[in-house]
Amino acid sequence: MKTSCDSSPLFDSASLISRRRMVNSLGGGFGALGLAGLLGDTAQADAGRAAHFQPRAKRIIHLFMNGGPFQGDLFDPKPLTAKYAGQRPDAVNLRTERPTAGLLPSPYKFTNSGESGVPVSELLPRFAQVIDDVCVLRSVYTDNPNHGPALLLMNNGTIIPTRPSMGSWLSYGLGTENQDLPGYVVLCPGRPVRFSILWTSAFLPGEHQGTYINHSQIAPDKLIPYLHSDQSASDLQVRQLELMRRLDRAHQEQRGGDPQLEARIRAMETAFRMQSSATEAFDISAEPESVREAYGNTHFSNGCLLARRLAERDVRFIQVYYGNGQPWDTHNDHSKQVVPLCEDVDRAMSALLVDLKQRGLLDDTLVVWGGEFGRTPTSENGDGRDHNHYGFSMWMAGGGVKGGMTYGETDDFGFRAVQDRVHIHDLHATILHLMGLDHERLTYRYAGRDFRLTDVEGRVIKEILA
Repeated sequence: MKTSCDSSPLFDSASLISRRRMVNSLGGGFGALGLAGLLGDTAQADAGRAAHFQPRAKRIIHLFMNGGPFQGDLFDPKPLTAKYAGQRPDAVNLRTERPTAGLLPSPYKFTNSGESGVPVSELLPRFAQVIDDVCVLRSVYTDNPNHGPALLLMNNGTIIPTRPSMGSWLSYGLGTENQDLPGYVVLCPGRPVRFSILWTSAFLPGEHQGTYINHSQIAPDKLIPYLHSDQSASDLQVRQLELMRRLDRAHQEQRGGDPQLEARIRAMETAFRMQSSATEAFDISAEPESVREAYGNTHFSNGCLLARRLAERDVRFIQVYYGNGQPWDTHNDHSKQVVPLCEDVDRAMSALLVDLKQRGLLDDTLVVWGGEFGRTPTSENGDGRDHNHYGFSMWMAGGGVKGGMTYGETDDFGFRAVQDRVHIHDLHATILHLMGLDHERLTYRYAGRDFRLTDVEGRVIKEILA
C-alpha cells in the first residue's frame, strides 16, 4: 500500500493558498459542467467504506477539555478527602509533575441524579438532568502527566508526534458519508498552530487530516477563508478548476501516482463542493432563537451547536476544543476558576445531548467528553491542583453506550484508578468498536511495519455497551 507523509491542512496550506482564488474563493452555482460531472469520480472513490461489523454509531462528537478537569469536582465524590484534609496518607503519596502537599477537599456537593441515581456535582445542574443518557468512566488513566505527551496519547494513541490522529484513522477506515463537507472537522477558537499535530493524518493519505475551523467568529465567510469569490464569475471559476484538475491528473499519470498530489486534488474538490454546502452548514444564525438560547453564546456553546449541525449532515468525526490554550489547567485558585468553566460546559453539553436526542440523532452519534488527564486531590500552591494521570473521569453518551451508569473506581481519595481501569488504548478500542471497526484490524503499513491507533494494546470495554 502506498503511503503519504503529507500533513498539510485542507485549507490554508501553502499549495492551496496559491490556488485560493480558483478553489477556496469559488462562489455561486456550479456552472454548465455540473458538480456531478466534474467531480463524480473522486467523490465516488471517497464514499463511505465498509465497516468490519455492524456499527452502533455513525459519527462522533468529541468535546475536548484541554488542561484536565478535576474528577473530584464533577463525577467522582470522595468524602474522605474532607476527613483527612491537609494530611497526606500513603495512598496519595504519588509523584506528580509538580510537588503537591496535603489533601484539598472539593467544596462542591453531589446529588444522586436522574432515575439511575448517578452522582453529579452541583457545578453541573443541567447535566444532572440528562445523566440517564450518560456513562461516566471513573477509572481512566494515561501514561504521562505532561500536557504535550498526554494530548498526543489522547488524540493520536501515542506520545510520538508523527502518528495519525483518531479522527484520521476513522476517516481512513470508514470514509465519508457527505461528499460536500470534510469527513473530519476540528472546531477550536483562535489560531492554535501548536495543536495542529493533534489532528494530523501523518503517514495516512493527506485527505484524512482534520479540517481546522476557527470559530472565534461565527459568520460562515469568517469561519472559512475565501469561501466566496469576489474576483470572477462562477462559470469561469469552474473552468479554471477543471483545467487544474486535468493538469494535476496528467502530472500524476506521468509519474506513476503521487499520494501527496492525490490528497491535494481531493482537497481542492472538497473545497469546491463546500462553497454552497459550508455556507449552509456553518450558519448557526439559521437556528431558531430558542435553540441558540438553549446552547448559550460562548465559543464552546457555538462549537457544540456547530457540531450538532455537522453531525446531522453526516460529518464523521467532529472535535470541539474548549478554548484556545489550556483553560482547565488550574494550578492556582482552582475552586475559583472551575465555576465559570463549569457554567459554560454544563449549559452547552447538556443542550447538545438534549438536541441530539430530540432529533433522533443520539442513538447513532457517540459523544465523548474529557481532557488529556485529571487533577490531583492534593493541593499545589495552597489552592491549586497539579496534573493527575493516575486516575480521572470521562463520559460517553449515545452511539451504543449504556446510559445512567458509572464504570470503574478510583481509590478512596480519587487519585489512582483501582477497579476496572481504562487505559487510553482501551478507550480508543471501544470508540472504534462502536463505529464498527476492529482496532486490531484497522492497520496501515508504513516504514516496514503495520501501525494502528491502539499500538499493540487495547481492549473493548464491553461492560458499557448497550
